[in-house]
Amino acid sequence: LNKDEQGNPLLTADEIKPTIKELVMAAPDNPSNAVEWAMAEMVNKPEILRKAMEEIDRVVGKERLVQESDIPKLNYVKAILREAFRLHPVAAFNLPHVALSDATVAGYHIPKGSQVLLSRYGLGRNPKVWADPLSFKPERHL
Repeated sequence: LNKDEQGNPLLTADEIKPTIKELVMAAPDNPSNAVEWAMAEMVNKPEILRKAMEEIDRVVGKERLVQESDIPKLNYVKAILREAFRLHPVAAFNLPHVALSDATVAGYHIPKGSQVLLSRYGLGRNPKVWADPLSFKPERHL
């Protein structure tokens, strides 16, 4: 746990507890939500679903189920999941951080001790970072 100059924790137990509780409560849904979003996106773009099925058939075959050892070879399927997480993040914000010193980010002054939150939703849909940010395009992760 980070501490200030006097040795006191930067976050109190009362500040940490709700974040931990939220993470624990949300954790069981996260993998299933990612798969649901990926499937929903592929229903709207059947050519992406077809490519994913072709990759699985080519890498795994039709005689068995996908195994963990297959995942490193399923690049297009991994790209689909990354794109689903980009458009539909598990959490709206990253965990809070505390500025350890004064900083300037994108022209904004961040004083030492400020809590900083990053919007995962905003980052994933930022047109300065992603071309056509609202479109589901797994190829951008290949």
